[in-house]
Order: sequence, then C-alpha cells, then structure tokens
Amino acid sequence: MSRHFKEELAKELGFYDVVQREGWGGIKAKDAGNMVKRAVELAQEQLASRGPRG
Repeated sequence: MSRHFKEELAKELGFYDVVQREGWGGIKAKDAGNMVKRAVELAQEQLASRGPRG
C-alpha cells in the first residue's frame, strides 16, 4: 500500500492521530487488521464496478 493510501485509511478508521503521534508502530493490532480489511473491501468494490471482462 502506498503511504498516502494508508494515511487515508487511518483517517477513515479514526486512528490517524496515533500514527501522527507515534508512527505506524503505535497503532493497535486490531487497527492494523481493520485497515487491511478495509483495503480489501475497497479493492473488491473497485473490481466489481469494472464489470465482467472478456
């Protein structure tokens, strides 16, 4: 993930303030998991919006 994308996800999920204060190592494992889950959801939405290929 790009730095910008990770920051946007952290803002959306409400823990960007922790990232600013402590860096990425300061976030909880649960927050990291939620960030990955959200990234997967967004990727799936993007693929679904493209429609069938072929």
